[in-house]
Amino acid sequence: MSKVWLYFENGLFLEAKSFGASGTAVGEVVFNTSITGYQEIITDPSYAGQFITFTMPEIGNVGINRDDFENLQEKAFCKGVIVRNYQERPSNFRSEGTLAELLKKNGILGITQIDTRYLTKMLRDQGSMEMVASTEISNKDELAKILESAPKISEINYIKEVTTKEPYTHNIGKFDAKTFEYTKPKTRKKIVAYDFGIKRNILNELVTAGLEVEVVPANTPAETVINKFNSGEIGGVFLSNGPGDPLVLEEQKEITKKLLDANIPIFAICLGHQMLSIAHGYDTYKLKFGHHGGNHPVKNSEGKVEITAQNHNYNVPDNITEIADVTHINLFDNTIEGIKYKDKEVFSVQHHPEASPGPHESAYVFKEFANRVK
Repeated sequence: MSKVWLYFENGLFLEAKSFGASGTAVGEVVFNTSITGYQEIITDPSYAGQFITFTMPEIGNVGINRDDFENLQEKAFCKGVIVRNYQERPSNFRSEGTLAELLKKNGILGITQIDTRYLTKMLRDQGSMEMVASTEISNKDELAKILESAPKISEINYIKEVTTKEPYTHNIGKFDAKTFEYTKPKTRKKIVAYDFGIKRNILNELVTAGLEVEVVPANTPAETVINKFNSGEIGGVFLSNGPGDPLVLEEQKEITKKLLDANIPIFAICLGHQMLSIAHGYDTYKLKFGHHGGNHPVKNSEGKVEITAQNHNYNVPDNITEIADVTHINLFDNTIEGIKYKDKEVFSVQHHPEASPGPHESAYVFKEFANRVK
């Protein structure tokens, strides 16, 4: 393994080992507390522009396989992966390659032999921050200049990078762990899904709930979709997850406003959830270090607790209750995790009910949406 050098915006300078692509990259560093599913996490387009620090110390042990990609093009968009120990030789009958091969193919830095416990505590105490990592530059001052001159993640529109370029239809359901194949459920209704960085398992869950899904680029004019609804071709709209700061997405804000005015049944997850809030005039705010992991407790409107998967740095404001009813609350910090807008067939969640490989306790919301679709 070659060396890699890291410089953080708080002045921390570290040396570690590299197991991914070579080069220099700047991004925001966050930590993820999931124990399993590193391939699904790394290939989630919502991590575009970020370095993912895994709190799980052993990463790479189950390799990589085609079935577990969350991006349909089998790509990854994060800036880098930071792990305590990287396992070069995977031991898993489903493995078709190594994590290092995936990172090199996608130009992503892999960083190991570093104290991820220390980094996690630093991010918890000081908040998510920007950093630069390089296998080429070892000079601290030079790295500091690169980081200072680079645009912040809050200034970059990453959905232009991750969204589909052309519309396509998705009719594949959930993965069956017994047959090791994806299911092909019968669908009875059709919707349009705006791709802000959509995860494959979200599409799978929508299809499993009985919905044929036409996936469209993030800049698709609202009028195109509204015409499909008015003609009876579709019965609802889904707004997907995605990367970056939602406040920079002016075009998507205007699209969402028009969709709301058309009184179309809408369901949204993560970034889509945030866009609905912004379109209503309630701007999001940034959390200190965000929610990233597969073990976050959320209380629903029935008083039951769901263990959820999460990945977001931004949240809708508390005063959204002026126009919406809160359906889900995060029990870690009491932030809003789900809302139903008053007098509208529009609802959304901040967490990820489609979580692959899990948990699956929140997947019922897809059936709720299917029931609302015309």
